[in-house]
Amino acid sequence: LVAMSLPALALLGLEEPAADPAAAEAEAALFFSGNRVPAGAEPAAHCYCGHQFGSFAGQLGDGAAMYLGEVLGPGGERWEIQLKGAGITPFSRQADGRKVLRSSIREFLCSEAMFHLGIPTTRAGTCVTSDSKVVRDIFYDGNPKNERCTVVLRIASTFIRFGSFEIFKPPDEYTGRKGPSVNRNDIRIQMLDYVISTFYPEIQEAYSDNSIQRNAAFFKEITKRTARLVAEWQCVGFCHGVLNTDNMSIVGLTIDYGPFGFMDRYDPEHICNGSDNTGRYAYNKQPEICKWNLGKLAEALVPELPLEISELILQEEYDAEFEKHYLQKMRKKLGLIQLELEEDSKLVSELLETMHLTAGDFTNIFYLLSSFSVDIDPSKFEDFLEELTSQCASVEELKVAFKPQMDPRQLSMMLMLAQSNPQLFALIGTKANINKELERIEQSSKLQQLTADDLLSRNKRHWKEWLEKYRVRLQKEIESVGNADAWNTDRVKVMNSNNPKYILRNYIAQNAIEAAENGDFSEIRCYCSLSRLVRNVLKLLEHPYQEAGFQEVKEDAEEEGATAAAAVRAQETRSHQAYCSKPPLWASELCVT
Repeated sequence: LVAMSLPALALLGLEEPAADPAAAEAEAALFFSGNRVPAGAEPAAHCYCGHQFGSFAGQLGDGAAMYLGEVLGPGGERWEIQLKGAGITPFSRQADGRKVLRSSIREFLCSEAMFHLGIPTTRAGTCVTSDSKVVRDIFYDGNPKNERCTVVLRIASTFIRFGSFEIFKPPDEYTGRKGPSVNRNDIRIQMLDYVISTFYPEIQEAYSDNSIQRNAAFFKEITKRTARLVAEWQCVGFCHGVLNTDNMSIVGLTIDYGPFGFMDRYDPEHICNGSDNTGRYAYNKQPEICKWNLGKLAEALVPELPLEISELILQEEYDAEFEKHYLQKMRKKLGLIQLELEEDSKLVSELLETMHLTAGDFTNIFYLLSSFSVDIDPSKFEDFLEELTSQCASVEELKVAFKPQMDPRQLSMMLMLAQSNPQLFALIGTKANINKELERIEQSSKLQQLTADDLLSRNKRHWKEWLEKYRVRLQKEIESVGNADAWNTDRVKVMNSNNPKYILRNYIAQNAIEAAENGDFSEIRCYCSLSRLVRNVLKLLEHPYQEAGFQEVKEDAEEEGATAAAAVRAQETRSHQAYCSKPPLWASELCVT
């Protein structure tokens, strides 16, 4: 057992053992690796299709996840449980149905991190690893390596996704692929009845005598839930990485954590997935892509919901719901708790533009803003400005960020090809990629002449301009209340409960992965050293809005005994800095595929 989430396991009625935790962990490893099937379980794999990177891929299905059944929780809720990485399923195709320690730790930690951030998500109960190995070529560069097989216990009300309804799709006009259940409208009706009656009972009750109205109400609700979900992502800088239709939950949860990433330096075009060569799933594309995916769900519901009805719902509801929820959340992040003004949207846009211009850390800038006040005295303002600009990228960090990625000869050839043979160029490259590379070259050239003092001066100027606008807006809040001190107390409280101090940055996950991969598995025991850092990071992520630092968690772990030493080994070789600080330079070069 690498780690377990007690809050997630509590959903299933499982509690932390009062006695003999070693025996309890051994039992958890036995059942939650799939080596022993719980009584009453009927293992099965789910069949679904999906549009992957914009093209219909045909039948996919759970190639590495096994559904065990439903558990009735202590509160009466139904929870589906599944094991991800437990081996071959009927939908594994040529793969082995396995997941590895690296990807499983990331999924386990992020599932729980998102829940504690208050974002709808599937949950992760346990992470179990073994001595069994599989070969993986992590970066698809011809350098495979052996990695430990690992299984994650996933928990959700349902794992049905948009792609579940695409099994009825007739041959696609572009790919020629089709779903395995074409013309089986009886199954579509059965699935709709199940989904709506089980997960949208209020809609089933309100429209029990009219299936078209019922299905329209369901589509309207999943449209609004999806819009709110992606608004939440945008407000914490979360990038999913693979927003295919088979990775979209039918109940509006974040599902399937693969090459995800939380933004460090704010970049609206941030791409977290190293395999996303065209930037289809970039940070700023997520709202648009989720809307596109809803359009594909609408197509999959025909004839049970006519397309003219669903398309109108999508057009009328999605953008409005996204913008409303996004602005509401941003007002909370900025402490605008009293008034809702039209100018607020512009203030948010100008803040993000300032972050972009100064390469500010998305999470830490928002977190620091609660320390700003309208009547701050000049000396304290300068201190605040210093702290704020310390969260902006240094010259060295910018040089890494804007380092040209193409060989100059390759770029020259592509530019000539774009002019001489546009059709061939369209097959092997994109105009956007070339433009981005040219921008990198231009920025890289400018950075050679930029000094640290010049950068600091420029950043301070940008932030002074925006902070003055923010001060004016906060002044309007004060003028509308009777007690300014009480208002400020409430403002700071709201900001601190909406701006996390800790998120699962890629480098934090990487530290945990390296600690686990360097562990000695020859002696499995309670709180084994390999998983110490994984468990400590989990503790941290369970309290993202609190002041408790990672150092405190680390010290607590060290007090428990010498087994902590191996767990923090990888972290110590990297950096001693707190996990709430700006990431180290090496973090910008991490690549997740």
